[in-house]
Amino acid sequence: MRTLILAAVAATAFAAPAMAQTVSSPQWYGTLGYGQVDDDFADLGTVTGRIGARFTPYLGAEAETSFGVADDKKDFGAVNGVVRHRYDAAAYAVATLPVAQNWSMFGRVGYGVTELQSEAAGVQSSDHQTSVNYGAGVNYDFDAQNGVRADFTRRDYTDDAGKADVYSVSYVRRF
Repeated sequence: MRTLILAAVAATAFAAPAMAQTVSSPQWYGTLGYGQVDDDFADLGTVTGRIGARFTPYLGAEAETSFGVADDKKDFGAVNGVVRHRYDAAAYAVATLPVAQNWSMFGRVGYGVTELQSEAAGVQSSDHQTSVNYGAGVNYDFDAQNGVRADFTRRDYTDDAGKADVYSVSYVRRF
C-alpha cells in the first residue's frame, strides 16, 4: 500500500510541470466599431470600444464603453427636442464556441450603466440607468491577429425602466 501511495505521489510530481504548460496566458483583444441602439425611447448611434481576454479557448471576459455619435430628434408634445447617448459602460462574461475555420460564435452576459440626455426648449434632462445585459454574436478571423465581429446585445434596464437592443459591427485586434 505504501508503495502505491509513493508511486501516485511520484506520478503527480512528474505530471505537474506538464499541467503547468497546458495553462496558457490569456489571449487579449480589443475591438472598435459602430453600434446602433434601439432604445424604447430613441434610436441612437454609438462608437464602441472593448477590451477582453480569453482565459481558455471557451471562456473569457470583456469590458466595453460607448459614446454617442448619432442623436435622435423627438417631439415632446408641441416642442421639438433631441435625445443623445452620452455614454455607457459594461462588463461581461463571454463563452466562445469555434464553429468552422476562422469562424466562432459567442454568448455574453453582464451588467452595465447607460446615460441618455434629452433636450427640448432649452431644458436638459439626464437619465442614468443600470441594466442586465445579454447577447450573442459571431467572429470572423482574417488571420491570427485581425478579424471582424457582429453582435446583438439586449439591455434590460433595472426598475422596469425598459430595454434597449444594440446591434454592432467591430474590427477585432488580438495582442
